[in-house]
Amino acid sequence: MGKLREECGVFGIFSKGTGDLASQVYYGLFALQHRGQESCGIVINDDGVFNSYKDIGLVSEVFTSERLDSLGQGNIAIGHVRYGTTGSGGVRNAQPIVVDHIKGHMALAHNGNLVNSAELRNQLELQGSIFHTTSDTEVIAYIITKERINSPSIEEALACAMNRIDGAYSLVLMSPSKLVAARDPHGFRPLCYGIKPDGSYVVSSESCALDSVGAALVRDLEPGEILVFDSNGVRSDKRHCGKFNESLCVFEFIYFARPDSVINGCSVHSARLRAGELLAKRHPAEADVVIGVPDSAIDAAIGYARASGIPYDVGLSKNRYIGRTFIVPGQSFREDKVRIK
Repeated sequence: MGKLREECGVFGIFSKGTGDLASQVYYGLFALQHRGQESCGIVINDDGVFNSYKDIGLVSEVFTSERLDSLGQGNIAIGHVRYGTTGSGGVRNAQPIVVDHIKGHMALAHNGNLVNSAELRNQLELQGSIFHTTSDTEVIAYIITKERINSPSIEEALACAMNRIDGAYSLVLMSPSKLVAARDPHGFRPLCYGIKPDGSYVVSSESCALDSVGAALVRDLEPGEILVFDSNGVRSDKRHCGKFNESLCVFEFIYFARPDSVINGCSVHSARLRAGELLAKRHPAEADVVIGVPDSAIDAAIGYARASGIPYDVGLSKNRYIGRTFIVPGQSFREDKVRIK
């Protein structure tokens, strides 16, 4: 299990007016904290200037009220919580990353990992690219900037880049005038968007983060879909849709996602309950009680108890001050965390 490291959380917001988006992204990332505990970051577009900050630690540790104030006001912002996938830990691999290119600048954050990252990195280095991180997020960013040279827009550059990158990714990208979101053609990782009462658009890895900022869920992005949010509203590009059968990672419903999230129209809580019910029917057991391992297995245990008629009870108590042990980097560190959990 030590090499299965594919969980992060992305969040983005586009507002028609300038405001305190830093606090909005903060609440969104706080709701996504379960998807990554190594590092976090926020980038705000302040009239074409990108103000950013990222560091190692939890959202509540990294972003004090003073730090949030220092990011200023803006109309577009993105954020990220990281659980390292490709590349080592440390602040240099924290996201979002900001990249300057011949036609301006952009910021990018992504959840997932590429299977052809090493190959693409070698190609880019031979073309003169200098990498400052070991993450595949920078690989994606550099490919987009290369495509931007001959593309009329940042979203067109992204669409061209998606022809070259292979793997699991859900990403948010911002330019000085647009927020762009995209999901890989396989639909490995979840990504959804919603709208706030004031008309602001919000993009998130999970719908629970939309709830945290008062946004109503509109829908999930389709596998391969690109959404563009700007002053004209929202536009969809589906040129990469339908290339493959959807392959959402089963671990989203089992472990990664929060139970109050809705993915592909299905409540995570309900899915876990149903899994427990099916388990009881397929593998009945003679037992006195059903006990769930906190926290992810509790819903499934309740479902098992309901279907089997065996009473549910609490038999394991979790230290609430210990984070998610599966997503802690390093097997030995994970084992230490489990001991005190």
